[in-house]
Amino acid sequence: MDAAEAVPPRRGRTIRILAAAIVRADRGRGALLRPMPPPPSESSEDSSACGSSTSAGPADRVALRISTGDALDARGMTSGQFLAEARRRGWRGREPLEAYRTLFRRDDPSALAPRGLAPPPPPILSRTDVEGLTVKFALRFADGLESESVVIPMGHRDGRVSRTLCVSSQVGCAMGCRFCETAQMGLLRDLTASEIVAQWRAARFEAPVPVDEPREGARLGHEIRNVVFMGMGEPTENLAAVLQAIRVLCDHNGGGLAASRVAVSTVGRLEGIRRLGEFIQEPGFRGLGLAVSVNAPNDRVRDEIMPINRAEPLEALLEALRAYPKRPSAALCIEYVLIPGVNDAPEHCDEVCARLRGLRCSLNVIPYNPRRDSPWSAPSEESVDAFLRRAVANGQFTKRRGTKGRDVMAACGQLGNPEIRRRRRAASSIDEDR
Repeated sequence: MDAAEAVPPRRGRTIRILAAAIVRADRGRGALLRPMPPPPSESSEDSSACGSSTSAGPADRVALRISTGDALDARGMTSGQFLAEARRRGWRGREPLEAYRTLFRRDDPSALAPRGLAPPPPPILSRTDVEGLTVKFALRFADGLESESVVIPMGHRDGRVSRTLCVSSQVGCAMGCRFCETAQMGLLRDLTASEIVAQWRAARFEAPVPVDEPREGARLGHEIRNVVFMGMGEPTENLAAVLQAIRVLCDHNGGGLAASRVAVSTVGRLEGIRRLGEFIQEPGFRGLGLAVSVNAPNDRVRDEIMPINRAEPLEALLEALRAYPKRPSAALCIEYVLIPGVNDAPEHCDEVCARLRGLRCSLNVIPYNPRRDSPWSAPSEESVDAFLRRAVANGQFTKRRGTKGRDVMAACGQLGNPEIRRRRRAASSIDEDR
């Protein structure tokens, strides 16, 4: 994730960055292609995802300064980075590591305060919406903006139910995908690593747990088995913060997740995919999952619904995926949002399967979840089943993504706060009138 301040695209204004600049989206909104930030210095890298290293250099400390003042936010630091800072302040022995573990395992920062290392108050849990066992929640930040996240129930054959957390990497999104609710907001700003980790903290300790029948006292907090970067924003447009958040979530002393339990979804930024390919070659992160929103069988269809394709076409994306250094046994996840009358015809299925031939991947068919004021409806069950059957007949390994949370705007492609969207448009109108 980008450390630079995000500039929301303005209506009627064209900015050129890279060879391809803002590609115009529906109703005058653009998809901003920003240069990828340089990778962080590797000289101070720690490998606390493997529970082994506790080293961190000055570059790490600079990158972890939060936006207000000169404070440090331990929730955005790996244990190695935190211990380096604690030792710099004269705090030695096992106490700082135990204090870090207590912060993540019990949400208790009290041991950090006497040393001046207490993190700032976490974002406020401002809204929750529940549909069945699916829980959507919003976090409000100090600047009044909000992120949205979803705790998704995942059923298993033995009857168990685990939870996957879908996190956001930005407030809004600049990619301009026509089928996505978040894209209608435009990009307001990037989230910091600690703001991303705060979504895990809220799910783990604050989000309500739905129950089948009323019980005495509310149950709060979920055991999170998986984390997917499939919420608001384009993760590769904010890659420095995303990778730092992954390090924290996979730190054995922090979030404690295996890298194989984390996946990043992208619209297909080529440079971002290359950078992720470098990241997964570091010790401890080989199992990180990659999902790519293809959503179309050819450039003509993809140009219409995903403006990114006009700058980085489908064949270039597929070449980048063929070169991606995943484990030989691993499969990429190719996401395909099935939109009635757009990309759901039998010939579309045949074409996308032909394009994917030779690429070790799973075609993940996602029945379209209508955004607000969508020009399209959700597909019928018959059309979804027909597409799935045809893909399998083409020899393509195929899965259907279950629809969860559609009624509370918590399903795939539905995250976004319309109030913030209206507020942003009002501010833009005032600026333009000056």
